[in-house]
Amino acid sequence: MFVEIKRNKQLPARIATQILHEINEGNWQPGHKLPTEHSLAQSFGVSRSVIREAIAQLRNEGLIETRQGVGAFVTEPDRRQAIRIEPETLADLDHFRSLFQLRMALEIEAAGLAAVHYEAEDLHKLDETLAQMSGAQKWTDEGIVADLAFHRAIAAATHNEYFSLVLGFITERINQAIRAARARAVLEEIVDITIAEHERIRDAIAMRDPLQARALMRHHIVEAAGRVNLTLETF
Repeated sequence: MFVEIKRNKQLPARIATQILHEINEGNWQPGHKLPTEHSLAQSFGVSRSVIREAIAQLRNEGLIETRQGVGAFVTEPDRRQAIRIEPETLADLDHFRSLFQLRMALEIEAAGLAAVHYEAEDLHKLDETLAQMSGAQKWTDEGIVADLAFHRAIAAATHNEYFSLVLGFITERINQAIRAARARAVLEEIVDITIAEHERIRDAIAMRDPLQARALMRHHIVEAAGRVNLTLETF
């Protein structure tokens, strides 16, 4: 059914596109249960964490729903989100800058809210994603998956489901910015800088300092945009 994805491609997005193709072609009807993570990972020849990232993308777009301990299912058409941004659209610099600008506004607010509302489990999730970002696989696609998971964890820590929904969707589209930044810089340098920025944001949230968390998130987003030659308006 599926074609093995080459590792130098945008793995989660490409896998999500193949799964979406199955849905659009009617091969997987509403209510259909997707194969397990293990089965999909074997089919595509990737790790389960990459499959989770692809599933998260489709979930954030309202195309599938996950049920704890049961699995992932294709959603009914009337429950799907109307918004969808094709990855190809973001090849246009103006579109990409606009999405980054929206991301900045939402991520800054999310960081502040997370500092106020996080619970112990939320902080544990942030630490878990940071450990994955800093581990032996930080130079690989697994490091990018962990980076995206960090931002989703902050959205979840707001305990506002709409932040998780909208930021989850945007974050999946921003992953190509991370890849572009890695491609044009000295990898060791750019990865270490990015990890340090995330660590400072985590620490501000842990200290329940919303103003510092917001300021550090603003700095991170502006720097991340600069790493792909985007200049964002800030006030």
